[in-house]
Amino acid sequence: MGVLDTLDTLGVEVAGLPQASVPSFLSEYSSDEYTDVGTLQEPDYEALARLDPDLVIVGFRSAAAYPELAETYPTVDATFEWTGDYVENFGESATMLGEIFGKEAEVADALAGIESQIEEIRPLGEAAGTGMVLQTSGGEVTMNGVDSRFGIIFSQLGVTEAETDVDTASHGEVISFELVRDANPDWLFVNDRDAAIGQGSGQAAEQILDNELVGATTAWQEDQVVYLDGERWYIVMHGLSNVPAMLDEVGEALGR
Repeated sequence: MGVLDTLDTLGVEVAGLPQASVPSFLSEYSSDEYTDVGTLQEPDYEALARLDPDLVIVGFRSAAAYPELAETYPTVDATFEWTGDYVENFGESATMLGEIFGKEAEVADALAGIESQIEEIRPLGEAAGTGMVLQTSGGEVTMNGVDSRFGIIFSQLGVTEAETDVDTASHGEVISFELVRDANPDWLFVNDRDAAIGQGSGQAAEQILDNELVGATTAWQEDQVVYLDGERWYIVMHGLSNVPAMLDEVGEALGR
């Protein structure tokens, strides 16, 4: 979906995509004008055969399908590493797409804008104190660090990790509320995974975290709990218009 966001921003024509995962801000791609080509994890090879695309783009959740797809279609992988310099790694992926579609200048301008945003927000992040990124799913709470999909909050925006010993598992490290209390973050950034993926039958993140242990933290007492947009942060994860929206969300919370 991050690639879809980038292609939409660049005005590139899209023929097919996994329609079940289209975020609300790209809802036009849910229409019958576009071919549904499977899920984020599993392509619909029959639908692709009927469509016979000029190019297939995979990334992250769909990257495992690259070898099989590449046997039949021109295929590129837009996956990049969360670790290290997020903007540089994302920029290389976006630049590759720009080169493919003759949109190099547009990509360069968009990336320059993202760099400017970060420069503006980073002093606020550095002054904010410590932070912790939590994800709730099925009643379980995980912590996500600098090497996660949420790591830009720490690596680029300057917020200090309240707890640095964090497992790099894709959905974070399962933790107890006691750990949150003891780390005592100044800020909590929260992603409700169930809401993001449309499984809203369980408890919402606000309910799960509303307890005595989390309530003892500075973040909770100072009303410095930021509920991230799960579509943007968890489903889409990148994209030339989505990344600025992600940055704005944190910047506005920090008082930009």
